[in-house]
Amino acid sequence: MNVTQDLSIFSLILNASAVVQVVMLLLAGVSFMSWYYIFRKWFAVKTAHRQTETFERDFWSGGDLNTLYQGAVGNHHETGAMERIFEAGFREFAKLKSQKNLDPKDVIDGSRRAMRATYQREVDAIDAHLSFLASVGSVSPYVGLFGTVWGIMHAFRGLSNVGQATLASVAPGIAEALVATAIGLFAAIPAVLAYNRFAHEIDRLSSRFESFMEEFSNILQRQLR
Repeated sequence: MNVTQDLSIFSLILNASAVVQVVMLLLAGVSFMSWYYIFRKWFAVKTAHRQTETFERDFWSGGDLNTLYQGAVGNHHETGAMERIFEAGFREFAKLKSQKNLDPKDVIDGSRRAMRATYQREVDAIDAHLSFLASVGSVSPYVGLFGTVWGIMHAFRGLSNVGQATLASVAPGIAEALVATAIGLFAAIPAVLAYNRFAHEIDRLSSRFESFMEEFSNILQRQLR
């Protein structure tokens, strides 16, 4: 027996039991999907930050609100989350303001409700697939451990057919089982790190959106006065 050849990663995967191979295949697929969502979420969060900073700069530069609103409506496919929140709030404000005998407080409350509904949709869109990364990070090590336990059990059952147990006869079975744990950790660690990072960035964006809604509501209230 060529122990070095048998203990290569490729040989261990090919010679593993069927259950362990299924576990490895499942973990490899989950790892691929998690990396796909990691890169996708990285671009989405980066774009959201850039669009938010651009709109905040334009909004606080002292420009006319009607001009900003028309720009948001005209370039709706290129607007960011904060700009869409502004658009929803200003549209509702203009519609309610045009109605006669409507209390100013009701106008502001209606604008806030419109912004809050858009805010919730935007945060949900940015937060999409984040729970998948959390699930991968928490479940993958246990799936890999299951494959390892099963592989070790399979290896020890094979020893019953061997007259004398040696390291050469035990090592391949145990090594192929441990590969499942390694793949599980390879899938889990990046998912956990990415989840924590993206959750922090999304919380920052959410705080900026909420602060903007309050400040914009105050601006609209001053306009009514």
